[in-house]
Amino acid sequence: MSDGAITAEFLRGIPLTQPSEDGDKDQRGRVLVIAGSVCVPGAALLAATAALRAGAGKLQIATCRSIAMHLGLAVPEALVVGLPETSSGEIDPGSATLLRERVERSNAVLIGPGMLDEAAAAALTADLLDCDPGSAFVLDAGALGRLKGMSAVLARHEGRIVITPHAGEMAGLLGIDKRDVLASPAEIAGQTARRLNSIVALKGACTYIASPDGSIWTYDDGNVGLATSGSGDTLAGIVAGLLARGVAPLQAAQWGVYLHGEAGNRLAQTRGPLGFLARELLAEIPGLMAGFHHV
Repeated sequence: MSDGAITAEFLRGIPLTQPSEDGDKDQRGRVLVIAGSVCVPGAALLAATAALRAGAGKLQIATCRSIAMHLGLAVPEALVVGLPETSSGEIDPGSATLLRERVERSNAVLIGPGMLDEAAAAALTADLLDCDPGSAFVLDAGALGRLKGMSAVLARHEGRIVITPHAGEMAGLLGIDKRDVLASPAEIAGQTARRLNSIVALKGACTYIASPDGSIWTYDDGNVGLATSGSGDTLAGIVAGLLARGVAPLQAAQWGVYLHGEAGNRLAQTRGPLGFLARELLAEIPGLMAGFHHV
């Protein structure tokens, strides 16, 4: 059983806070996206752009040094930080010391998209989470690897962490078979949320959003076209952007999953149910949010 379905009617009851008319970009928060690798630089681009589309005011991207300038040109709105990289073209896990001050100055931090070396990504994530609580975090893909053994560290963040695994990543996180996750997704999401004191968005044809307090919400109005390369990076970026604006973690996950799904529905109508691209989801987000303020 879930506590409810995430629909437009439900979200109208938990509206997004709006910046004042005379507010500047600082009022909408700072987001730091730590993502990408030499093989998958586009994941950082998708996630970072999604954070801006969700309304974040300031954006920083931290990625491998050899691709930093290219990302800076592709996302001219961002400050891009080049980090040491491994011989395989991944962010060096020892980069935590270079990032700590930027993490502490950010309202929201996203770690994981496009980081293919799961051991390196997990090590970097563990070091960055071992900091003074304050920033909200979104953890995706490779960043999820060591969380099972970090309950005490995660508890210090007092629920200000959102994790966004698909079934395979959840299975890897917990050390269980993917089939077990698919057989009991609501229960797995709920148990993991309580264990990690984090919001869990377990992605799939039906996405389950679980809170440490035991509440579980579902969204199943998306379409098959969302199962495309980069789609998860876009979702993680939307959630991070909302967190930067000051939206509470559970609400950010609920809104993020809905906006991502409805962007796919719009593209399915205008492009067709298959073949639209993850990057095309991005331009749909502002209009979807604005629609809630004109009803």
